[in-house]
Amino acid sequence: MKAVHFGAGNIGRGFVGLLLHEAGYEVVFADVNAELIDALAAADSYRVHLVGEESETKTVTGFRAINSATDEEALVAEIATADVVTTAVGPRILRFVAPVIARGLAARADDAARLAVMACENAIGASDLLAAELMDGLPDDDTREELGARAVFANTAVDRIVPLQAPDAGIDVTVETFYEWVVDRTPFAGHEPHIPGAHFVDSLGPYIERKLFTVNTGHATVAYTGFLQGATTISEAIAIPAVREAAEAALRETSAALSAKHGLPEEELAAYRAKILGRFSNPYLVDDVSRVGREPIRKLGRNDRFIGPAADYAEYVGGIPNALIAAVGAALRFDVPEDSQSVELQRLLDEAEPAAIVEEVMDVEPAHPLHDPLVRAVSDAQQDRRDEAL
Repeated sequence: MKAVHFGAGNIGRGFVGLLLHEAGYEVVFADVNAELIDALAAADSYRVHLVGEESETKTVTGFRAINSATDEEALVAEIATADVVTTAVGPRILRFVAPVIARGLAARADDAARLAVMACENAIGASDLLAAELMDGLPDDDTREELGARAVFANTAVDRIVPLQAPDAGIDVTVETFYEWVVDRTPFAGHEPHIPGAHFVDSLGPYIERKLFTVNTGHATVAYTGFLQGATTISEAIAIPAVREAAEAALRETSAALSAKHGLPEEELAAYRAKILGRFSNPYLVDDVSRVGREPIRKLGRNDRFIGPAADYAEYVGGIPNALIAAVGAALRFDVPEDSQSVELQRLLDEAEPAAIVEEVMDVEPAHPLHDPLVRAVSDAQQDRRDEAL
């Protein structure tokens, strides 16, 4: 069995690639990072260090690596004979991955089994997005129908914390022991790929939102509130009572929204968020708040970790989720000159009207119940910037 994985970074090597290797696949990593690809191509193995109360090290072998920027023909040939294609590149990069997957599908033998394509991204419906990008790039309906019949696109929910790596780590990766890879089984019609480390389910939506609106919301809340408290790492931040209280309050609101929207049992959600907060306290995961908080504009998007669950709370629970609004306020104050989105966000706070930021960055319209509370949060952040400038 062979799997082509786009994205040879830490998630690719330390999570998806590891599980595919353990499932018996020969893994072909594809990436545009020439230095990383050369290092992988020169190595016979790499190690994945699982850290926690019971740490262990696993060794990955039997992989190959292709530079997708300079050797597309070789990558097309690999996809043409692969059983599985996965990605861990970021949702915005899927549009660049789609054309080469389309070429690989076109090169597959007519009698080849359908290719399982799973985008393992922190986004809702990432495989659907990949499929749409692929189809939009095809010339006509006949080609779309032909290539669509050669692949199965299945959405996933993925969860594993991969901290900032040591400078001398090379291609080895350190990750937490906990992981979750949930896959929608329905597109496979009973023919799911053999991946023992993945959990196939009939209804993926609740799992995706449970993960995004607990893990990602909680992680970012700890990062932003911890940053304001002067913390450097996530484990240091969550040890600060005010930070932990902010995260717990935000996650109580996301759990309430998840329960009301999907019917998830409240006691199960309480146990889940307690587990997540415990993971953030893992002293073996040295993860900087500046890394977790990077790209705040993306994280303040309408369907992302703050506004998404806040809107669900307003719709399904009723009322204003004040803890999530407070977390948005902390994100607005994430001022890190090394992060381009942080710089842009601070520029907007200096130059734009509060309502314009809410409507353009967060995509929340004036008629929405969250609009006015968010405008106040933006206005407060702007006032703080003015006060600091005095």
